[in-house]
Formats: sequence, C-alpha cells, structure tokens
Amino acid sequence: MRRTAILGTGGWGTALAVLWASHGNDIILWGHTPERVEEISRSRQNPDYLPAVELPPNVCLTSSLADCTAADLIVFVTPSVALREVASKLRLELTRESAILMSCTKGIEHGTGLRMSEILSEKFPNNPVSVLSGPNLAVEVARGLPSATVLGCRDEAVAEQLQATLGSSRFRVYTSDEVVGIELGGALKNIFAIPAGVSDGFGFGDNSKAALVTRSLAELFRLGVAMGGDARTFQGLSGAGDLIATCFSRHSRNRGLGEQLGRGKSLADITRGMKTVAEGIPTARSAFECARKLAVETPIIDQVYAVLHEGKSPAQAMQELLGRDQKSERG
Repeated sequence: MRRTAILGTGGWGTALAVLWASHGNDIILWGHTPERVEEISRSRQNPDYLPAVELPPNVCLTSSLADCTAADLIVFVTPSVALREVASKLRLELTRESAILMSCTKGIEHGTGLRMSEILSEKFPNNPVSVLSGPNLAVEVARGLPSATVLGCRDEAVAEQLQATLGSSRFRVYTSDEVVGIELGGALKNIFAIPAGVSDGFGFGDNSKAALVTRSLAELFRLGVAMGGDARTFQGLSGAGDLIATCFSRHSRNRGLGEQLGRGKSLADITRGMKTVAEGIPTARSAFECARKLAVETPIIDQVYAVLHEGKSPAQAMQELLGRDQKSERG
C-alpha cells in the first residue's frame, strides 16, 4: 500500500498525514474548503489546527474526492456529524472494492446510534473497513513522540497488512478483531473528558479528578458492553488509555471545553471561539439516547447531556453527582 488518502484537514488528519508521509508513503490530504486547501498547500502548514508543523513534500492537498479514489487506503478523519455526507459523496466516485477504508473519527451518529464503521459498511458494503483509536493526541504524534494505538478489523489479513504499513517504533500499532469496543471507547471518552475539565475549572484537585475518571471508566464499561463491546477492550488503549489521555492532557479539546465551563464561561461563547470540533458535544446526545434505549444507568453522561443540551449549570450538575447515594463500588 503505497498511496493513502486522508479525508479531513483537522489536527488529527494533518498529524496522520505527517506521520505516514515520514514512512515514505504518498499521501493525499483532502479538505472540503478549496480556499483553505489552497492555503495549506501553498504554506505547507495548517496553523489553525496543527501550528508549527511542516507538511512533507510527499503530502499532496486536494479538495476533490475524485483525486482520492486511486488510493489503496482511504482514511476518514472528518467530524462525526459530517462522516455520512462525505462517505455518500465518495460513494459516487469510488468503484474499486479493493480500497481499504479506515475510520479515525470518534463518535456515534445521532438518531441512529450507529458507529462510524457501520456507516462506512453501509455505504461501501464490499470494501474492507477498519478503525483506529487510542491515546493519540495529534500534536504529539506529529512531533514524533512515542505513541501506541489499536487497529480494529475483522479481516485478520487486512489488519496485519495495515499494521505493517502504518506502524513504526514511534507509532506502535496493535491489532484487534473487536471493532465495536474500539470505536465505543474512542467515542465515549470524549464525553467524560468534559466533566474532567469542569473539575479542573472548579479547582477540585487530583483526588476529585481521579475519582471522576475512575467512575467514568466504570460507566464506559457499563454502556459499552450493553452496546455490544467486549469488556476487555475497554481495559486497553481505546478504553482506559484514551480516557486517561483525554481527561488529563492540556491538548484535549473536550477537557479544555469543560475547564472553561467550570470557570463560568457559557457553552455558546466557548464554541463560538473554537476552530476545532469538540466531539463530546454531539456524542453526549447520542450516548444519552442509547443509554435510555438500553436502560443503562449513566449518571455522568446524563449530567453532561443536561449541561450541554438542556442548559443546566455545571455547578448544579456536579453537586447532583456528589449528592448521589453511596453504594458498593461494583454495584
């Protein structure tokens, strides 16, 4: 696999382009806004999403999906709310069933409850579909700092081929055939990063945050298993690993959003000033709906949903969490 197309010029898409271009692969980086694509192509930098990182010469920019159809691997790194639309447009151009599709988008579709790979399989029923998720902060991956990730694919041969192509000593790729848990771990952790940030904004300290993250992991297990994931997956890179990174890192968009909420800033003001997408916002709505349908108790998700989508104050939400009845840890 010598040619890879990456759909999405956000921070993570740009970081993956830099990473895999360093392996010697030809990279096509697609963006939906021609003017922005032209500026990145000219300057060889993406200052809005990944500042101070130079794009290698073997990264080619385009705003035409038709330019991506000759790729051996097509990677979706769009916002979750845009993935279906982009996949539908690519479907009109892509006729090659040998092209491997990969979702690096972390989210759950609102209304349907579908994971991103399920949307891709729906649109491209004859193409191999894979997923990639883990504690992978874009700025650190782009800088070449050591990272690990998990690649999910039900076809073992495809998984091994991707592992050999995409992995390196600085980006260790582990494989798994358990796609469901990998995607759910990557999606749900964004929700829990928001109250972790609120805790920081309130100045609650490390004890509070550690307790919150631990109970978030228990909730992730509970809902993730009910949605079809394997509990063992949530103990790995796309469960506990990704949750730790996104709840504690200063680079985490969702944690940063929560911290501003905890300091009293309104959600409207925060999102108005954001250039990047905080996936925890739409995913909180989707996860809340899924939990109701499955009758799963999700107190943290419920409070995040109430703050983001019903106007509840973060202080009231946190107080209600702290005021819940005490019970057995395994209850």
